[in-house]
Amino acid sequence: MPFFLIIFSFLGIGCPAARAADLTDHLSGDAKVPWQISADTVEYDAANTTYHARGNVVIEKQKTRLVADRVAFNRQAMTASATGNVVMTVDNDVLTGNQIDLDMNHETGVLHDGSIFFNKTHFYIRGQCIEKTGKDTYRAERASVTSCDGDRPDWVITGRQVKVTVEGYGSANHALFKVRQVPVLYTPYILFPVKTKRQSGLLMPEMGYSDRKGVFWDQPIFWAINDSSDATVYVNPMEERGTKVGLEYRYALSDLSFGTIMADGLKDRRTDDGTEETERWAYDDDNYSRPNTDRYWLRAKIDQELPAGFSAYLDLDIVSDQDYLDDFKGGRSGYHRTLDYFESVFDRDLDTLEDNTRTNKLNINQTWSHYVFNADLLWNDNVVKRRWAEEDDTLQQLPVVMFNGLKQEVLDSGLYWDIDSEYTYFYREDGERGHRTDIHPRAYLPLRWNNFLSIEPSVGWRQTTWVMDRRTDDDLSRTSTREIYDFELDLSTEISKIMASPFGIADRIRHSIKPEVVYAYIPEQDQSDLPYFTSSDRIEEANRITYSLTNTFTARMARPAPPSSSPSPGADEPATAPPPSPTLPPQDAETVPSPETVPAFNYHRFCRFYLEQSYNIAAARENEREVLSDIYGELEIDLGRYLSVDADAEYDTYDTRFSSHNVEIRLKDNRGDQLSVEHRYKTRVNKSICGTLSVVLTDRLTVRGEYERNLMEEKDIVQGVGFLYQAQCWGMDVFFADEDGDLSVSVLINLMGVGNIGK
Repeated sequence: MPFFLIIFSFLGIGCPAARAADLTDHLSGDAKVPWQISADTVEYDAANTTYHARGNVVIEKQKTRLVADRVAFNRQAMTASATGNVVMTVDNDVLTGNQIDLDMNHETGVLHDGSIFFNKTHFYIRGQCIEKTGKDTYRAERASVTSCDGDRPDWVITGRQVKVTVEGYGSANHALFKVRQVPVLYTPYILFPVKTKRQSGLLMPEMGYSDRKGVFWDQPIFWAINDSSDATVYVNPMEERGTKVGLEYRYALSDLSFGTIMADGLKDRRTDDGTEETERWAYDDDNYSRPNTDRYWLRAKIDQELPAGFSAYLDLDIVSDQDYLDDFKGGRSGYHRTLDYFESVFDRDLDTLEDNTRTNKLNINQTWSHYVFNADLLWNDNVVKRRWAEEDDTLQQLPVVMFNGLKQEVLDSGLYWDIDSEYTYFYREDGERGHRTDIHPRAYLPLRWNNFLSIEPSVGWRQTTWVMDRRTDDDLSRTSTREIYDFELDLSTEISKIMASPFGIADRIRHSIKPEVVYAYIPEQDQSDLPYFTSSDRIEEANRITYSLTNTFTARMARPAPPSSSPSPGADEPATAPPPSPTLPPQDAETVPSPETVPAFNYHRFCRFYLEQSYNIAAARENEREVLSDIYGELEIDLGRYLSVDADAEYDTYDTRFSSHNVEIRLKDNRGDQLSVEHRYKTRVNKSICGTLSVVLTDRLTVRGEYERNLMEEKDIVQGVGFLYQAQCWGMDVFFADEDGDLSVSVLINLMGVGNIGK
């Protein structure tokens, strides 16, 4: 409620009834709630139609409270003046000063030698004269603005004249930025945000320096189009490369229909033509030059609800050349932030930074109780072949149509079945093209022995047909078929034990052990004359036994009691129903569940350990040396936010060594210290380690580091160290990095309530 409308309705109390009614007619608020006033004296000057309250004046109603030494209200002019130690609160906003003059007809006012604190934005305006010029606008002479508490704020912006629009922008003429009262920066004019709601305008820029870009400045411009869509335009001049311009458009029509489209590009001043002169702009691990100057990246993800319960999902990822994502992986519109955004909003990621083939896909699907339908248009954009190669044999699938029946019982017979079916048209600009239809029904007969052993034999029949538009060998048939059957026998059991927990957070732990043996058989069949598009065009012979063991540990924890909708005995407040959700109509609002409907416990699987190996009967019959596969293992540990471990490994029993192992460990404590380490190894392919560390030294200072090394090539990929200092109203993030030979320093200063400066 505007503060100048609510001050003087108190004057009806203690005065003639007619006068009280006249006053309250001019005031907003709930008429049923009376104003409360206390003062040493209250007088009425009939000649000047003015009320006077003197001495320890306190006026309050609901969330509004005014304290002053003296208050005068002119009923005819609808003006008021409060003087002497004025303190006024409206909700959590606070106004203080020596004097305030109000014009309630025009909703304006002037505060002398005072300050205004806006709680929502945690923003202060201080000045000799602060004028309220409209509902949400202020003008102050010889004033200062800050988001810091205290009489000596850590930072402050001063100006001869300061204008502020709440939930908008502020500006200052002849502005001076001070840190601890020390002048740091002068500008004739400054514009800064004072808002928590989205609103069109300039966002804070990012700026910095790197070897490959030089000095750069990234200025975003935000456009709040309407309630369901907005956009951001990026203008990013770079000293070495030119000006990169980008656009990000976002919309949300409903919870199931929303999307984001991003595009940026530039005319690059630097190229890589393979000569020594352009070597600085190349990458050591890139076998291809980059002579082009036209550079761009288009990416998008869209979720769309369709009629009849269908859904559509679109993924776009089109880049101009193989080096673009490496050159511009950082920044607001860079690869890393784009990937994080897509994963958090759409739960779908992008191809890796180094992948030269980018996936573009449109999926339409529907799920019923027993069937699933999917139709895909899949375009693989091979950047190198599209741009530089004379021939492009990149495989496209236009379309892929799949209709699958889930495992279901046949008329209460105890016999189950499912089916996988697929039609695909494979397209290449250069190379073989054709249609493929694949149908694979399967029957199951699940059995139990003494309620101890699960036995499930199953048999499948697979028929595949190819009709080719183009074959590289004209002697081969344009139409081919393949029929093949497969058989499986699955034996499993599970034993478990519930024991007392040694951890105070849980009262019981369940340990389950599940051994499983699977026999699989697929007969040998000559498929050399068949077309080849994907791995499913060649079904290998199988005659093997796979045995596995799964250990699972699950903790049981008492669930907190749900909040009661009625007061406890003896409570002063009357019982009331919980208010409805503000985003739902009352009939859809959630209600507090009764204790009978809430489970008494939470269950958390905190450890899983899995082992698997196969014995190849067919290889043993051929007297081959290696009839046992590598032992494969997985370990998952999840102790909430304190510790998590994800590991997998393959162990070669013949060479008695690990052929691969990957381990990721994440640690965190109550202070906020964090450590993440990941080690990856695969024989003659990859051996690397990377990690991040963040250590909280004090409540305000945190140091952090980042490291990645290719152990196989003995080459550092990323080295970085920095610190984060966070005060009450500002913060500074400084980071030094060497990434693939690109040295950079970034400085990010955050002024609470204003935004970020630097990068």
